[in-house]
Amino acid sequence: MDTSDYARWFRDSTPYISRHRNSTFVVLLDGAAFNSANLANIVHDLALVHVLGARLVLVHGARPQLDRNLTDSVFHQGRRITRPADLPAITGTYGELRSRLEAMFSTGLPSSPLHQTDIAVISGNFITAQPLGIVDGVDHELTGATRKVHTRRLRLALDSGALVLLSPIGYSPSGQAFNLASDELATDVALALGADKLVIFNPAEALTGDNGERLSVMSPSELDTYLSQQSGADVNHLHCALRACRGGVKNTQLIGYEKDGALLNELYTAKGDGTQITESLHDLIRPARQEDVASIVEIIRPLEDQGILVRRSRDRLEQEIGHFLVAEIDSTVVGCCAVYPYENAAELACVVVHPSYRDRLTDEGSGQLSIGSALLEAAEAAARTASAQNLFALTTQTRDWFLENGFIDNTPDALPAPKQALYNYQRNSRVMIKPLD
Repeated sequence: MDTSDYARWFRDSTPYISRHRNSTFVVLLDGAAFNSANLANIVHDLALVHVLGARLVLVHGARPQLDRNLTDSVFHQGRRITRPADLPAITGTYGELRSRLEAMFSTGLPSSPLHQTDIAVISGNFITAQPLGIVDGVDHELTGATRKVHTRRLRLALDSGALVLLSPIGYSPSGQAFNLASDELATDVALALGADKLVIFNPAEALTGDNGERLSVMSPSELDTYLSQQSGADVNHLHCALRACRGGVKNTQLIGYEKDGALLNELYTAKGDGTQITESLHDLIRPARQEDVASIVEIIRPLEDQGILVRRSRDRLEQEIGHFLVAEIDSTVVGCCAVYPYENAAELACVVVHPSYRDRLTDEGSGQLSIGSALLEAAEAAARTASAQNLFALTTQTRDWFLENGFIDNTPDALPAPKQALYNYQRNSRVMIKPLD
């Protein structure tokens, strides 16, 4: 990345830095990530997210390490049965991994990105556990489940500016330790805290479609369908992501632990680097409000400067804001369009999507759509509500997009009389019309 690219990336990250400040993220670090050459980079990136103001709870796994230390383990439906004799090895393994992470967050050498960065890492008895019990006739002994997350203690620790580090272990009121599943624990903590995000580090960089393409955004229902076609150990992580979203966690991010910078790309860039699971996709398009005017100006101004759009003053936008629809992702306006009703027709104008989001897919409707197409669907719905029989648009440089979305060429004579009177023959815009059946 050259200097100009870095500067551009840093500038573009500004709204994300602002949005994530004081947000609560629960992060699951898969045990296999400890064997990755990228582990140090992950820790440095988590430290940067922390320094930028996010409140982090980090839950680590340890399955590969326990597999190595407990070669005679017994499993039931993929879950390790924790025998009393296994507990010292399990707690010892967790302690070793926890100490390793604490040491990495404490590195202050001049050659380290954490030089002169003081990060307090707090661990403790934040989890009350209970025995999983007998499942399918199989006694799971000291394998447990979360009984209670001590949210007040966790919030006090986060309020103090600390990063909270949790091993997958909990204690009963009698003091008995129980071995927990790390992905289930991370989900329980995210739900209890009402976290803004659950971030899951996976072996795979992202979920992929039938043709190997990255699925950048999925709804819980899409993930449910996807899960029905999958198998393997990683499915447990996906089930936890689904439970988190349906339980109220706004976003769950799935990213790969092998790729350097995946966390930063996912949190601080428009395109991301993994798969986001979110329940809020159906709210992607909404009517514009007065406070959106500045964002709309920022999005449309470059196209006005290029002559692609007719220039609109800020005063005009404020007066016409009731005609605008906006696309919003993570509280950021990333696209807009306007619908102006006439008798028996409606004009579609000012269809713009921020360049960084033009390839972003949504799950609106029955299949995946671009944000521009989602705006068009919402505009068509608004036109129908206004009793319009067709939707028309004037364009100088985007005819192909309109053709691809069902518009046909026409002449200025086909426009409503008031619009004909305003038609600029010097600009010579093409007239595109789409019947609204």
